[in-house]
Amino acid sequence: MNESSSLFERACKVIPGGVNSPVRAFRRLERAPFFVKKAAGAHLWDEDDKQYIDYVGTWGPAILGHAPQSVISAVQAAIPNGLGYGIPTRIEVDMAETICRWIPSIEKVRMTNSGTEATMSAIRLARGYTGRKYIIKFEGCYHGHVDSLLVAAGSGALTHGEPDSAGVPKEFAELTIALPYNDPEAVRRAFAQHPNQIAAIIVEPYPGNAGFYLPKPGYLEFLREITAKEGALLIFDEVMTGFRISPAGVQGKHNITPDLTTLGKVIGGGLPVGAFGGRADIMNCVSPLGPVYQAGTLSGNPVAMAAGLAQLRELEATGAYDRLEKLGARLEDGVRATLADLQLPLTFKRSGSMFCLFFTTQDVTDLASATTADFDMFRRYFHSMLEQGVYVAPSPYETGFISTAHTEADIDATVAAMRTALAAAINAR
Repeated sequence: MNESSSLFERACKVIPGGVNSPVRAFRRLERAPFFVKKAAGAHLWDEDDKQYIDYVGTWGPAILGHAPQSVISAVQAAIPNGLGYGIPTRIEVDMAETICRWIPSIEKVRMTNSGTEATMSAIRLARGYTGRKYIIKFEGCYHGHVDSLLVAAGSGALTHGEPDSAGVPKEFAELTIALPYNDPEAVRRAFAQHPNQIAAIIVEPYPGNAGFYLPKPGYLEFLREITAKEGALLIFDEVMTGFRISPAGVQGKHNITPDLTTLGKVIGGGLPVGAFGGRADIMNCVSPLGPVYQAGTLSGNPVAMAAGLAQLRELEATGAYDRLEKLGARLEDGVRATLADLQLPLTFKRSGSMFCLFFTTQDVTDLASATTADFDMFRRYFHSMLEQGVYVAPSPYETGFISTAHTEADIDATVAAMRTALAAAINAR
C-alpha cells in the first residue's frame, strides 16, 4: 500500500468520507485520492513523491502558482507581528482600497473568511435592503453551502449526485427560485409570478461549478436591465472569476455594474478569505451602520490579508493577464487540434485562464447540456492523465485553472498527455 492509500485509510476513520470537502474524495472515480506533500509553481508532489502538473490550483486561488515567493515573503513578514488580533489593522484598509480600485462597482467592501460566508452575507444584505424575500439563482451555479442556495447546485454536490442537501428545511428552499442559465424568458416569468417580491438575482456570470461555460451574447446585460427595472439587486458571484478573468473580473470584461459582488480565491493568496461589496448605499445597511448583521472573529485576518495583497500587487505589476491569455490560447489550440486529429467532437470552453473539456458532443450553455457528459469516458481520461503526471479536477463538472507559473513546456506536455488519455478513453469504450 502506498502512502496516499494508507493516509486515506486512516482519514476515513476520523473524517467523514476521509476528506474535508466532498469533491476531494474521488469517490465516483473508483479510486482513493492522492495526498499532497508539497507544491511549488505549477506542480504538486504527493506523499509517494510523484510529481504532477496541476490544473486545479487550490480550486482557483493559485493564479501565480503555488508558493510564489512574493506571497511567501509577505506571510513571513506578517507572522512575527501576530497571527490575528480581532481589532482593525492597516492592511485591512489597504486590501479594501485595492479591491475598490480594481473593481469600480465596489464602493465599500466587507471581508469574510470564505466565499460561502460572502454569498450568505450578500443574500442577507439583499433581503434586508429591499425588504423582499425571494432570491433567483441558476441551476448548476454553486454559491457555497448556504442552506437557501443549495438548490439545483453545482460543484461537489453535482459530482456526487446530490444537487440538493439533506438538512435544508423545505421552507428555506422555497425562498429560492432556481432557473436555467442563459434563458431570459424563465427570468421574465419568475418576476411576473412574484411581483415586488424578488430581492435579488445571484449568478456566477461565468458558471464554473458545472464545468465552465459562458453566457450567450446579451444575457448578462439582460440580467442587469431586468433587475434594475424590477427593483431587485444583481449579485455577481465572482468568487472564482474575480481578479482571474480580468483585473475587474467578468463585470470588467463585459462592462456591467452589478449592485453587489462576492469575492474569494485570488484575494486570499492561498489562505481562507472571502469578501462582499458593492454600492455604498447598500453596504451602509451592514452593521454597525445598518440593521443587517454580519460579523466574523477572523475576518480581515492580517496574515491572510498580507498574502492576498501581495498576490494582487504582483498581478498588477507583471503583465500577468497577457501571459495567462497566451497560455490559455496555447492550451486551447492544442486541445482543439487533438480533438480534430482523433475525430472526437467533444466540447471545449475557455476564457483566459479558466477552461473545461466536456465529454459531450453537445454545445454546453447550461446545466442540462453540461450533464450530458459521458462520465465513464471522463473517468478513464482522468485515470490516464493522473498516471501521466497531469492533475485535472476529479470531476467533469469543475473548471481547470492555468497559473502564471505554468510554462509553455507544461502546456505542451499536457496536450500530449491529453492525446494519449483521450485515445485510451475512446478505445476502452
